[in-house]
Amino acid sequence: MKLFIQFAFGLLGFLAISRLSAQDTLPNLPTEETYYRIIKIPVPEGVVLEVGGICSLPNGNIAASTRRGDVWVIENPASGRPNYRLFAKGLHEILGLVYKDGSLYCAQRGELTKLTDRDGDGVADRYETVYAWPISGHYHEYTFGPKLLEDGSFLVTGNVSFGNSDWWSGKSIVPWRGWTMRITPDGKMEPWAAGMRSPCGIGMVDGEFFYGDNQGDWMGSGFVAQVNKGDFMGHPASLEWADRPESPVKMRKELVFKQVDPRDDPKRKPEYIAEEPMTTIYEMGHKTYPDRQIKSPAVWLPHGILGVSTSEIIADETGGAFGPFAGQMLVGDQGMSKIARVFLEKVNGEYQGASFDFRSGFRSGVLRMCWGSDQTMYVGGTNRGWGSTGKEPYGLERLMWTGQIPFEMKAVRAMPDGFEIEFTQPVDKASAENVENYLARSFNYKYHPVYGSPTVQYQENAVRGAKASSDGLRVRIVVDSLRAGFVHVVQPEGVRAAQGGLPLLHNSAYYTLNNIPSGPKADFPLVAIKPKITEDEPLADVGTAVNTPDNQMKEARPSTEGMASKPAAKTPAKAATPASTPAKPKTPAQIEKEALALINKHTCNACHKTNERSVGPAYSEVAKRKYTTAQIVALVHAPKPENWPGYTPMAPMVQVPKKDIEKIAIWINSLR
Repeated sequence: MKLFIQFAFGLLGFLAISRLSAQDTLPNLPTEETYYRIIKIPVPEGVVLEVGGICSLPNGNIAASTRRGDVWVIENPASGRPNYRLFAKGLHEILGLVYKDGSLYCAQRGELTKLTDRDGDGVADRYETVYAWPISGHYHEYTFGPKLLEDGSFLVTGNVSFGNSDWWSGKSIVPWRGWTMRITPDGKMEPWAAGMRSPCGIGMVDGEFFYGDNQGDWMGSGFVAQVNKGDFMGHPASLEWADRPESPVKMRKELVFKQVDPRDDPKRKPEYIAEEPMTTIYEMGHKTYPDRQIKSPAVWLPHGILGVSTSEIIADETGGAFGPFAGQMLVGDQGMSKIARVFLEKVNGEYQGASFDFRSGFRSGVLRMCWGSDQTMYVGGTNRGWGSTGKEPYGLERLMWTGQIPFEMKAVRAMPDGFEIEFTQPVDKASAENVENYLARSFNYKYHPVYGSPTVQYQENAVRGAKASSDGLRVRIVVDSLRAGFVHVVQPEGVRAAQGGLPLLHNSAYYTLNNIPSGPKADFPLVAIKPKITEDEPLADVGTAVNTPDNQMKEARPSTEGMASKPAAKTPAKAATPASTPAKPKTPAQIEKEALALINKHTCNACHKTNERSVGPAYSEVAKRKYTTAQIVALVHAPKPENWPGYTPMAPMVQVPKKDIEKIAIWINSLR
């Protein structure tokens, strides 16, 4: 996973206070907890349940594997007093688990293992190697899976390694690191797809394989993509093995490096490379080598908003027993201890769709999820070495729908001239047909070897018309200046439910518009509005529910000491001119507002809080070190992990301009 998150969080990130949604202004409104309740499952004393894999068994029990190499069977998991039975032990960092034909299969570091209880005593007595792959011994060579294909074979994914001095740069030291491997039950392996960096996020949905990765080198942000045999997903390290005869992947790293300089030099720090957004190279690929293109994500998961370290991908297969989102994807995130929701559709034969916030507040990093026989979701967590916003080091939880239907965007669908929003409840038509109640904007990410990407090519998209359906469940909006290959943020901030006037629980949808569909345009009156266009703007989250950890922060109000000089003495009116009047010093509120906007812009809001320890130290702790502004700039561009023992190392953030860091540093130092 992104280091498997150690390098994923590589920011001296700063947690911004999000813009307040309508819920934040009305304290009596329902929250995520109203609709989806998190229930902690007791873990016996002495059991270290750092969940790396989880699956449901036919008899209603749950099996959970751990990073420490154990497999536990949990009987009566929904009761207040579940029973834990040690099924297997002595394995190596199990990061996936599946049940098939009476046996459990798990991916260890170096092999796919079959575990069988032959004598029926409840303990595995046969540990069988199905297939073993090469390993170099590098600590970051995590292996994830397996997932079951319809033909009974297994898919397993392998994490890349990293360099020494250039530790942010993914390497494939031994064959099939950064690949998906298909393994048959009788132990035959074929390399299946390449271009993966930290492929912890894997899942089968309607018989198709989906994979999610994290922000890192060559990966601008987290995402979910559908993967077929022969696909190349973007990270070139795996192409070290693409010319082997058994490889189905036609892409070669020379073709990537021809368009993007890898700057792969371990003797120097990574440089900020102003390359085109990721979709440009996709388009170039289609034109230049149509059978060797990079596979586009089906949906992007904006970094620091919908996650920082993509984990399990599952579909809601409960047929409505888990709420109004049957058939949609639910995607875990280890670093932010949360779950996002994804709606997919196909346009021109290619997956695309919208990602939404769903449920935050889990006690540890969300790594694995499965459905229980009771149609509730079981969530396994861990944060050892990887960090998470959830404070507990590990655990098992149960997510249960309360039976109440939240007012949410159920789906967002692309239209030739905008989008159609489907709601879970009928809307108040007056609010839904008022274009002033909508915001729309679009942006992209860079495709380059630098660690992560800011949002780029930002544009505000004017909403020029809105029309509700007769039943109030759908609203079609006309949006100017749609751009294929860009993420479009759709925010019906002012739309209310017909019953009770509730605002949306989460009011942001992030639609990845790979293709603009053809068809008739909307037939209703439009208003004339021109959008603003800027090159780079912050991507702030305005759709977070009130009970998420980020919104529970107390707003920081720093003192003015050391921040600005005293205002200049007043000058006689006749001598004052606009050109000679000195600039007024910024107020603490202005300094804070400017700093937090930059924090959001550079996606630094995933690692640190103002006054609490998280993945990294709190801002207030950084302030106590009394670094100068110049020192903070230097440490962001060239971090020194030895300064902060016990925290996740951070990647060099050389893409953040010096002037922006200086403004953030002034705010940090105001917290003393």
